Amino acid sequence: MIGPIKTVEMHTGGEPLRIVTEGIPFPEGLTLLEKRRHLRQKADKYRRFLMLEPRGHRDMYGALIVPADNDSADFGVIFMHNEGYSTMCGHGIIALGRFAVDQGLVKKEPSSTSMVIQCPCGNIETNVQTDGNHFGTVTFKSVPAFAYKIDQFVNTLDYGPVEIDIAYGGAFYGILDASSIGLDVKTSSIESLNYAARHLGEAIRQQIEITHPGEADLSFLYGIIFTDGQSGAKSTPSVNICVFADGQIDRSPTGSGVTARLAVAHAKGETTIGRLHSFESITGTVFTGKVVAKAEASPYKAVTVEVGGRAHYSGSAEFIMEEDDMLAGGFLLR
Repeated sequence: MIGPIKTVEMHTGGEPLRIVTEGIPFPEGLTLLEKRRHLRQKADKYRRFLMLEPRGHRDMYGALIVPADNDSADFGVIFMHNEGYSTMCGHGIIALGRFAVDQGLVKKEPSSTSMVIQCPCGNIETNVQTDGNHFGTVTFKSVPAFAYKIDQFVNTLDYGPVEIDIAYGGAFYGILDASSIGLDVKTSSIESLNYAARHLGEAIRQQIEITHPGEADLSFLYGIIFTDGQSGAKSTPSVNICVFADGQIDRSPTGSGVTARLAVAHAKGETTIGRLHSFESITGTVFTGKVVAKAEASPYKAVTVEVGGRAHYSGSAEFIMEEDDMLAGGFLLR
């Protein structure tokens, strides 16, 4: 029996965030990473229950709020999606920042409220701009982000040798100009981009070892980001599309993806500290981003990136499972 599980529903740039506020139990004394591991190995039924049909869908995204296990963070979060559990989620942080102020998880300040959110990848400094009852942009500063591979070729059956960059922005992404394989982020179908992302992701996983310098649980390719080949440093945002997990399409510009893109841009000398960039998603929503400092992630030359965006509420829910419901455990049709 599962439930009741209570949630608050939000979205950031059209990308959903189902915030779990009550109903998922844990054994005592676990760290955040241990809780994530416990869910993945022993209690994945909760993710399937909330993310998959009939309560969710292939592109649902979730955030489970948990106590932080270090004194410097205000609270912790475990992210989940159609395939499993991610290490970082920028659109989720933006929504959680606003949620935390509204729900009193942190004390609201007159003009801006700062907090630290513990994610599986580390602590994320977050700031919510407030003016009375109005909420503006939420910004967060990334964990150390770095270019992992620059101008790396992978061999593919469908596209031949493909040149990509691989970068870490809280999760690892393969990044490439969509036109390099005959696609366009503005005009190509979602199906063709999704197919290409799956194909490229599999090639990367087979041919390139992904290793995080500090934590084995972070050492995996999370997604593929197709770009329009632009930097977003001028008046027109750079359009990108992120495909992650099991063919999931991000409706937002992807916060950790923006972080990874700017880590690559800095490594290539295409941006400088403090230079503002903007990035547009398939829904037309925009995140801003800039490198704000150099950072440490030995042996890589890392940077700290600040990303900004806005989130909105879409509802709340209480989910239950009836004992005779044969489909209540979750399923996906496509």
